Formats: sequence, C-alpha cells, structure tokens
Amino acid sequence: MTLTLTDVTLTYPDGDARLTALDHVSLEVPAGTLTAVVGPSGSGKSSLLAVAATLVTPDRGRVVVAGTETAGLSRSEKTDLRRERIGIVFQQPNLLPSLTAAEQLQVMAHLSGGSVRDARIRALDLLDAVGLADKADRRPHQLSGGQRQRVNIARALMNEPAVLLVDEPTSALDHERGAAVLDLLLGLTRQRSTATVLVTHDRAHLDRVDGTATMNDGRLAVPAPA
Repeated sequence: MTLTLTDVTLTYPDGDARLTALDHVSLEVPAGTLTAVVGPSGSGKSSLLAVAATLVTPDRGRVVVAGTETAGLSRSEKTDLRRERIGIVFQQPNLLPSLTAAEQLQVMAHLSGGSVRDARIRALDLLDAVGLADKADRRPHQLSGGQRQRVNIARALMNEPAVLLVDEPTSALDHERGAAVLDLLLGLTRQRSTATVLVTHDRAHLDRVDGTATMNDGRLAVPAPA
C-alpha cells in the first residue's frame, strides 16, 4: 500500500486574494519506504502533511491513502480512515501526564473499540520495538525527551497504520538522540511496511532515507530515481 498525492493544489484566503500553500504537488511513497520532506519554514511542509492526513481538503488534485481515494469521503469517513490507516507523529509528544507509557498507547486501541487485554499486549510489544520495554509503567515526567518521542512514535503505530506521517520529530533533541529517532523510524518503516513521510528541517543523516524531496514556495521537487 502506498501514499499518493497527484497534482495537489491547496490555497488559503489571504485578504482579498488567496495564498497558495501547495502548488501542483505530486508525491508517491511506497510501503516500507521513508521519504523525507525538507525545506524552509513556510514552504508548505505542514500543509503537505495536513493534506496527506486528510485533515485538510485540497482545492484540486488526488490523495490516495493505502488504496482509498479520499475525494468525496464524508467527514466521518475521513475520521475512520485516519483512525484505521494513518498514524501521525506530531512535533510535540503531547502525552497525557496522568497515564503511563503503556496506557498512552492503550487509549488509541480503546478509541477503536479493541479489547483491553489485546491492547495491553500490543502496547507492550510496541514499547519493546522502540526500546522502552522497561519503561512501560513510567509516566511522562519520568521519561527523557527522547523517550517521550519514542512513546509518541509507538502510539502512532498502535492501530497498525499503512501510512505514517511524522512532523519534525527531532526538533527538540540533540544530534545523537535525533539520529537515534531517525534510525528508529527507518527500522519501524521496514518492519511494519508503512509508507512513511518525515517532515524535517534537519538534513543530517538523510543519506540513509529512501528519498528526499525539497519543498519551496509550495512546490515540491522530487529527484528522479538514480
């Protein structure tokens, strides 16, 4: 399953005119691969993620998530698609302070109506996958910044998404921890066959990703395959 954006244009009202956030953007991310999107602030990277996540409807163009054409879907259908097929890792983990690491993940399964027992087992499996098996019962204040971001990533994977959208996950981390998070995302992308888009300002270590696209003034430049 892939994530495909084809000739997507998105504009916003700007006084009497309209501001173009995405200008005929096309991008294809196959399952099991990670594509990094880089570019300056205000270039359209966040708008790209919002459209891919079905949080914003473009003016024109096609968005296909894991085989589902999103044009024409109702609001509730888009909500279902996000819950079942899309994982989103926000820049700030925004973990609930009263819940343990495992409970942060279990909440996601609860929202989908899964069983409590199965949710606990899956949460522990994912925490193990991100190297936090021994931190399952810790609350956010007992975790480092890098560990909280790992919980954030595990939470996004809780419902086995086909598409993983990641927004600046290393912005609050030092160089070493940022590299560790990128390695983690690459490993999970391969293991779980997600189509992963990573928006980042940090170009370090990007030689390891499957592709890098550059956003500038709403336009996306995708290098041709070698």
